[in-house]
Amino acid sequence: MTESQDVMDACDSHASAPCAKKIGQPSLLDSGEDFEVLEEEDIDDDPPPLEDAGGGKGKNTESDSDSLDPMDEWMDVLGNDQLKKKVLAAGQGRDSRPQKGQNVRIHLITYLKDGTLVEEQTDLSFTLGDGDVIQALDLTVQLMEMGEKALVHADAKYAHGVRGSVEPAVPSNSELFLEVDLLGATDGPDLELLPPADKIALAGLKRERGNVHYQRGDYAFAVNSYSIALQITESSSKVDISPEEENELMGVRVKCLNNMAASQLKLDHFDAALKSCVSALEHEPENIKALFRMGKVLSLKGEYTEAVKTLRKALKLEPSNKTIHAELSKLVKKNSEQRGAEQAMYKKMLGNPGSSGGSQKHQATPTWGLSWKWLFGATAAAIGGVALSVVIAARN
Repeated sequence: MTESQDVMDACDSHASAPCAKKIGQPSLLDSGEDFEVLEEEDIDDDPPPLEDAGGGKGKNTESDSDSLDPMDEWMDVLGNDQLKKKVLAAGQGRDSRPQKGQNVRIHLITYLKDGTLVEEQTDLSFTLGDGDVIQALDLTVQLMEMGEKALVHADAKYAHGVRGSVEPAVPSNSELFLEVDLLGATDGPDLELLPPADKIALAGLKRERGNVHYQRGDYAFAVNSYSIALQITESSSKVDISPEEENELMGVRVKCLNNMAASQLKLDHFDAALKSCVSALEHEPENIKALFRMGKVLSLKGEYTEAVKTLRKALKLEPSNKTIHAELSKLVKKNSEQRGAEQAMYKKMLGNPGSSGGSQKHQATPTWGLSWKWLFGATAAAIGGVALSVVIAARN
């Protein structure tokens, strides 16, 4: 019996297991940068311990139903019946399980629920726990023993979700069956001793994975990938690095900060997004994307005056940018409305003193009127008296 027949026999022991049917080849997926596109799923940092899946390699010849082979049982990894693991071939014991942060190598065959072969990867490498692969793999491989062969049944939630995937070709909301062989595990590289070119490449890979998460709407996972990339770019180095390599590393760092700010904006983490923008501008004070996102963050925080100043600076650097023009126009309008509201509030606050002053002025008017009338009468009387005196003198 061939190896594939063995796997299909194991699948037949469970009603929902896949049957091999090979069709189609995956196409390519572009992982862009600086984009505008599900919330982070609740997962335990350390999945619940499972019972040892040990057991001998020989077949159980007993027919008694009480003596079940552990390898015939599906293990509910998260307790929600959406991610299950079944041992097909035992490994080297619990102590041989890989740890988070280690680089693992697996042989992976992926099937759809109807048995359609999606892809086969004979030597897939990734860092355990970094989000480099779908959650189903990240969560179950750390429960496997070295040399173990397992079958994983994953709900779409822990695979490619509602969006599906272009590469590999997976339809929307598709359950997957993953046949996994754990081939090896090694400790991650010492970043201080990593050659600059390798450090740049590694940081770039983590950033690209963050871009994939962002495009899929998994903003929290995107932030995690960008954070890992930043740790790589900011790590100290005990090896020589040229100015060109330093500039290239700095470029990756700024891109990660910009993309992290975009992800944090999507999560409404405005303070964190502002901090990311400020960090990016510390490295590149005239970075258009950092200025634009900083303006948006300040606007969302209600700091319209500062937001307008920031966006005007960005527009001065790139006058033809229509996106900045549109955002600035909206912001100027909001700023005017805010000033109008503030003025109305001040008038309302000063309303009573103003009306009191008006009343006093109204009361003062008759007083001044009476004073002028009295003065005019007194003057007229004085003039009349003088005139009378002159007449009398003239008669005498």
